[in-house]
Amino acid sequence: MPVAPPATAPPAPLTRTAYWRRLVPALAVLAALTRLPSFARPLWNPDEGYLAVQARLLAHGGQLYETVVDRKPPLVPWLYEGAFALFGSGSLTSVRVFAVLAQTLTAVLLASTARGRWGDTAGRTAGVLYLLISVGLNPEDAQAASFELFILPGTAAALWCADRRRWGAAGAAVGCAFLAKQTGGAALLPVAWLLLRSGAPARPALLRLGAGCVLPVALAAVLTDPAGFLFWTVTGSASYAVLSGPAGYVLTRCLANAAILAVACAGLLPPVLRAVRAGRAGTADLWLWLGASAVAVAAGFHFFGHYYLQLTPPAALLATAALRTAPRVHRVRAVATTAGACVLFLAWGLLAPRPELAHAQKLAAALAGRTAPADRVLVWGMHPETYWLAERTPASRYLTAGLLTNYSGGRAGPRVGEQYAVPGTWPVFRAELTLHAPALIVDDSRGHPYAPARLPTLRRILAERYEEVGRVDGAVFYAPLPDEPAGP
Repeated sequence: MPVAPPATAPPAPLTRTAYWRRLVPALAVLAALTRLPSFARPLWNPDEGYLAVQARLLAHGGQLYETVVDRKPPLVPWLYEGAFALFGSGSLTSVRVFAVLAQTLTAVLLASTARGRWGDTAGRTAGVLYLLISVGLNPEDAQAASFELFILPGTAAALWCADRRRWGAAGAAVGCAFLAKQTGGAALLPVAWLLLRSGAPARPALLRLGAGCVLPVALAAVLTDPAGFLFWTVTGSASYAVLSGPAGYVLTRCLANAAILAVACAGLLPPVLRAVRAGRAGTADLWLWLGASAVAVAAGFHFFGHYYLQLTPPAALLATAALRTAPRVHRVRAVATTAGACVLFLAWGLLAPRPELAHAQKLAAALAGRTAPADRVLVWGMHPETYWLAERTPASRYLTAGLLTNYSGGRAGPRVGEQYAVPGTWPVFRAELTLHAPALIVDDSRGHPYAPARLPTLRRILAERYEEVGRVDGAVFYAPLPDEPAGP
């Protein structure tokens, strides 16, 4: 008569295979459902527009950090470029699919981490909870295929590898998260904590971790332009990270986006608080991960909603740790409440109007109607998606007024103007407008502090070389004077 294996025996390989064979498709379906609103709009925010324009320029021979610039690392622009090369640049549908895959991968990694620590049920719980709360922000933040979303697989992979003492791989995952956006490097703190607590020989493990972090970043620098990579991703953005503008506005945005995410996590906060009071607060590395992610959200004092996405993976694991010992009624209530909140956020994403998208579409239609496909144009504003929607080439490598004025997201204080631009940008900008004189300039400032009237160089260029030819939805269109033909 066969003898049953002891209760403490590890699951057989077939059991592990069956577990993932059931869970992975379920998480993929849930990821697709939670990302469903993302397919309902041509684009969600200016970051998507910026990335789409960058990808088109790179596909036509542009060089990152030279003829195509941004303050971000190269991984997400390359992803957009690859998606456009495979499926065309007329739609962001391919990028939306990549976002679903990224969310699925993050959920699977979190599920595996939780399962390794607390068992099968915890694995399922972590994966599901993560996907449910990942949409708990303003839809333009939660549904966009943004830099922050593509950070998350790297950070989750870093913790997964650290749990298994694969320090080189953990470092590489942190490096890849950094290459999606600099704040992805926050995952290094919990990984380092796990290394120090692991009992592994410190020096060899630290060397492997450090090498893993450095190698992908160094490779990206070599593949682009090392000096440009360093300047645009690290040293050239000091003014962007300085607290300026109305403090009340910054604080309001911080608290408002935190409150929105708290609504999505409303079912999880009570069990986590009960666990903290009972001394079952979860492992220190998860709290370090959450704290480091909170510091990443606060970096630069901008508090955009999509920054808060970085909080969701550690929050899901902390909630899983709290729920695993909670009474069944508390577990059911927490998951049901979280699912209900998720449905509300999905409805918001499907039904909410997007007035700024409608504005960009009007400008793009007018721009396309007044220019030829080969013309270069300049849209002076904060909506680079206008170039992509109009299918026109920018006359400058600076796709928004932000890089040339330090304006960003309502930071309308005294530190907005030519003197606060990224160092060295205005001489390059003047040279570009001379070499590739725009066939049309659209002043889309609409009363914001980066208006040409407040910028001597741009005001002089418009006065000497251009004349007003029309207005569309508050934006002013300028065409070259008859004796000022557009450049080549």
